[in-house]
Amino acid sequence: MIDDSTGLFTIGELARSTGLTVRTIRYWSDEGVLTPVGRSTGGYRLYDAESAARLELIRTLRELGLGLIDVRRVLAGERTVAEVAAAHVAALDAQIRSLRVTRAVLSTVARRGSSAEEMTLMNKLARLSAAERRRIMEEFVEEMFHGLDLADPDVRERMRSTAVNLPDNPTPEQVDAWVELAELVQDPEFRARMRRAAELNHAGRGPDTPAGASRWFAKRLVELVGNARERGIAPESPEADQVLRDLFGDTDLTAVLERIDATHNPRLARYRELLGILKGAPVHTYAEEFAWVGAALRARTGG
Repeated sequence: MIDDSTGLFTIGELARSTGLTVRTIRYWSDEGVLTPVGRSTGGYRLYDAESAARLELIRTLRELGLGLIDVRRVLAGERTVAEVAAAHVAALDAQIRSLRVTRAVLSTVARRGSSAEEMTLMNKLARLSAAERRRIMEEFVEEMFHGLDLADPDVRERMRSTAVNLPDNPTPEQVDAWVELAELVQDPEFRARMRRAAELNHAGRGPDTPAGASRWFAKRLVELVGNARERGIAPESPEADQVLRDLFGDTDLTAVLERIDATHNPRLARYRELLGILKGAPVHTYAEEFAWVGAALRARTGG
């Protein structure tokens, strides 16, 4: 203390009382967040008890990660501590999400032994914003159903509302799933397959066909074929004829086989599995039931 009558502190005294370095206090003074109350006759900066309290607040805000601009605004009364804290929480949340994605990508790279090129692509796809992910999926769905007004609206709506966001804390498996899904829906061959499936759905419906008929048919197929498989009926056996009649009636089996192959194939099943991984819930593709129907149809059509 320079003078007991003034109660003022030099930077050195302030540093010793707060545990901060002289260099730090001088820097904060130079940046205008800790203004000296005066100067000694020798030109040294002087601070009072209020300066010491202000210094403690500055230190607390800085330790919480706030930049000097926000600190200056708080001290000037331009923003409250609560407002700055809320903004900083939002920034930290974004940083944490980014770090989690980074961790998941690196874990996936380490597990897969990815090359530098694969790692670059994976990181790029994983860091797409929610809006960019939504755009990719919306373009995919639009291409599938463009001009197909009779396509099952239930199917169309479920495709459009597909959740494709990475969770806030994605697992390496979910990062893998999103990267694979993004690559899949941008693959021209897969898009052509999905477009063909939508065209067949459109062609098989009339103006009065109720929404959700596609889902109802799939449920019935799984039930009938599941019972047949439990009874040990092979798809090539004569007993399978009745199952096919119950499912398709007198419909041309060649046309039915084309539709089954278009709407239930390994790549489409994988697409559904990837969505399930992203949602954190398993998706039943019923691949074995549809494979049984495909085998039964091929045995009777030579397809």
